[in-house]
Amino acid sequence: MSNLELEIEAKNVDEAIEKACREFNVPREKLNIEILSAGSSGLLGIGAKKARIRASLLTLDLEQETAPVVMERAKEKEKTARPERPEKPAERQAERPERPPRPARIPRAEKEARPQTLNDGAFSDLPASDPRTAAKAKEILEGILVRMGLDYPVEAIESEESVTLRISGDGSGLLIGRGGQTLDAIQYIINKAINKARFDRRIIILDTEEYRGKREEYLLSLASKLAGKVKRSRKPVTISNMSARDRRIIHLALKDDPALLTKSRGEGAYRKIVIIPNKKEKEQSSP
Repeated sequence: MSNLELEIEAKNVDEAIEKACREFNVPREKLNIEILSAGSSGLLGIGAKKARIRASLLTLDLEQETAPVVMERAKEKEKTARPERPEKPAERQAERPERPPRPARIPRAEKEARPQTLNDGAFSDLPASDPRTAAKAKEILEGILVRMGLDYPVEAIESEESVTLRISGDGSGLLIGRGGQTLDAIQYIINKAINKARFDRRIIILDTEEYRGKREEYLLSLASKLAGKVKRSRKPVTISNMSARDRRIIHLALKDDPALLTKSRGEGAYRKIVIIPNKKEKEQSSP
């Protein structure tokens, strides 16, 4: 996949994004868009400035690592683990009451694959849904849009597990940002505010121009293609840094495939997903 980035100017951001789609010959959801300047119309056309964006394709780091190398790294980590402490004499052990066993550590990849909740379990004493949640979330979002100078209508759609806020009229992609980063950032702020208000346990999902659905369809298609590549080559493939939401979609798409394993690597904004052939599955299938 090409790492080419283009800076494009146009009359407005909407036209610049359309031009980028034509240049790369892909739909909007397959592009990373960074808005460098929103442009301005000036006064009666005087002093008008063009909008400028930076566009690039969703990149893939196709790191061709062999499965034995990945397994060897895991073995090295096990060797460096702390040695077990010698058991204490039976008499001294009897002096202390038995401690309950610690819960098993859940791998980070498995945590990412789980549906998000607002402080899972923190609101167990509250009802599953609160009629104030949707209204309050909508009010917070409208306040953010006003401060951004955007006059877009917001619709709140409620379900048992979530409240979806749909913003209409953002054809320019200004609220989406590069790889959905702006949309995710605003969504995070609203969830934090609702969490602090302690209304209920539902998550707030922010969407505009059906971006979430289109992005998920693309990521599911990408996961399927890369899964086939890993199975044919028997070599791991790394997908370049993605948001936690995008990584979760990939994890869920492949978690039931016994021939593959998915792991997360890296930290923060540079966290990636590695799709690995399941060596144990291959050994079990061998005669």
